[in-house]
Amino acid sequence: MTTTETRVLRVSRSFDASPERVFDAWLDPATAGKWLFATPTGQMVRLEIDARPGGSFLIVERRDGEDVEHKGEYVELDRPSRIVFTFAVPRYSSLVTRVELDLVPAGSGCDLTLTHEGVLAEWASSTEAGWRGILDGLAASLDPK
Repeated sequence: MTTTETRVLRVSRSFDASPERVFDAWLDPATAGKWLFATPTGQMVRLEIDARPGGSFLIVERRDGEDVEHKGEYVELDRPSRIVFTFAVPRYSSLVTRVELDLVPAGSGCDLTLTHEGVLAEWASSTEAGWRGILDGLAASLDPK
């Protein structure tokens, strides 16, 4: 019998935006398309978000001529404090994992803790780095400049 070792990852970040703004940025296609699973050299080719419990999302970015799908289903939406969704990137694994976003007010902004359960051990480091980059992209998209 083969065992697949998984990890639970936690990434935290502070934002100079209200919990409501950060929460909404995850679910609004116009906003999310600018930062969610977007890479500096990729091209967003498809973005669908059905933001309701039981609804799904599909984000497809073209990277080096290949389309990479990120998809999942919303399990819990409790504005402005919590989003829970399943998550899969079929190109790299058939595994479906779970992501929890918890937002708490902090001063004039908020703190976000992202917990990603079920990450394959071999992907843990790159997945954590990916989430950190995504949260940096989210912060930049919320910056009023």
